[in-house]
Amino acid sequence: MQIVYLGFTGSAQIESDAAAQLVRLERFGKSISGCHLAIEAIRGHAPNDATDIRHAVPDATVNHLMFDARLDLVLRTGELVPLEHRQSPDPDVAVKAPFDAAERLLERGATRV
Repeated sequence: MQIVYLGFTGSAQIESDAAAQLVRLERFGKSISGCHLAIEAIRGHAPNDATDIRHAVPDATVNHLMFDARLDLVLRTGELVPLEHRQSPDPDVAVKAPFDAAERLLERGATRV
């Protein structure tokens, strides 16, 4: 598994959690030859008006940090299967969610999302 951190240095804890999630996919080893995990720290502002984020005033808001995780599966056929991005303020949750989606996808025997 290749892990890329964008916007932050990552941590041993996140890497360990990602490795534990990868173990869940080992039973699909006949189908998967690898995977790429990208985790990006996204800094933004909470909107003042929850109905329209375009009118947020950055000076009057609290800074928020979100983690966006993307998992791409590499199949033995050479096909790359990208899964949807998952976001959470907790990096562990952001990392776990795409592995959950990958497991569901592989259990169905599907290779396209």
